Amino acid sequence: MKHLIDPMDLSKQETDEIISLAQDIIAHRERYQGSMSHRKLATLFYEPSTRTRLSFTSAMMELGGNVLGFSDARSSSVSKGETVQDTVRVVGCFAEFIAMRHYIEGAQLYASEVSPVPIINAGDGSHSHPTQTLTDLLTIQRELGHIDGITIGFCGDLRFGRTVHSLIKALSRYKDIKVVLIAPQELKLPDYIKHDVCERTGIPYREVETMEEVMSELDVLYMTRVQKERFLDEDEFDRVKDSFVLDAARMALAKEKMAVLHPLPRVNEILTEVDADPRAAYFRQVENGKFVREALIVKLHEWKNDPDHGMPEHDKPVYDETLHCGNLKCICNQEKAPYKFRRSEDGTLRCWYCDAKVR
Repeated sequence: MKHLIDPMDLSKQETDEIISLAQDIIAHRERYQGSMSHRKLATLFYEPSTRTRLSFTSAMMELGGNVLGFSDARSSSVSKGETVQDTVRVVGCFAEFIAMRHYIEGAQLYASEVSPVPIINAGDGSHSHPTQTLTDLLTIQRELGHIDGITIGFCGDLRFGRTVHSLIKALSRYKDIKVVLIAPQELKLPDYIKHDVCERTGIPYREVETMEEVMSELDVLYMTRVQKERFLDEDEFDRVKDSFVLDAARMALAKEKMAVLHPLPRVNEILTEVDADPRAAYFRQVENGKFVREALIVKLHEWKNDPDHGMPEHDKPVYDETLHCGNLKCICNQEKAPYKFRRSEDGTLRCWYCDAKVR
């Protein structure tokens, strides 16, 4: 059975199939109406969401299916102490697909170990957000006409930005990608992404501290908000919250055909004066999210019993009772998930669920 927990759970071919199908859905919407008739999607959102939750709901409804679930875990048996694994075992009796957002990292991977139906990760903490990645890829394809060969700048919160981490992973499979990382010291991209993804796959990247020095080079500018909810130290948040703001003056430095993306919501990192610029693609990006989630649902249903479209093979996990994950926001420190680890390219051990380095 195929789950989507991480962008790399999809092969390059599977990713391209979803992007291609999404484009066909856009061109021929009537063909797909009713394709999920009498089927149900459960949306389990343990963390607030507007775009992602409504996007899944709209996608399933346009396919002719039904939606159930919760948008606030306090209204479910979670408030009584029900575990993630027990919740998906129960909900899997009522629905053919489960889309889950959780503030605990690794929760969806843990859930997928027992789920009777495909789990779709709709965001787990600051770790991964693969359906946003599919949305971003479709948007780049539609805005520029290609993905290969782009120079993309990621700006703002690269430390906690799960959308950034996921998109860099996915882009590592495309040709001639160049990455520019625009962030203050406190919000730089985690080393494990730079080492395990960029350096291992040969993606050239460089780190800068101002937009002005690189705007003219970029084909895509991927803006992110500074996420207050991920900070443990509010003073640290206050120091960096206004680090980067995109305005008309900075847009004037960019290429005539450049796309500005943002996973939204924005706070003050893109001024409203930019919205009228034809290069501002972030609201078109929102609509693309509906189409790509329609395509994903159709493909997951198609692949459900196909042995050629299972989960990718991984090395066996390492079990060591003397070690534990130091990430307090990891599922193994929140529920009784086992401490298990994977060995990365440089030989270090990382948590199986959240990728945190074992120290």
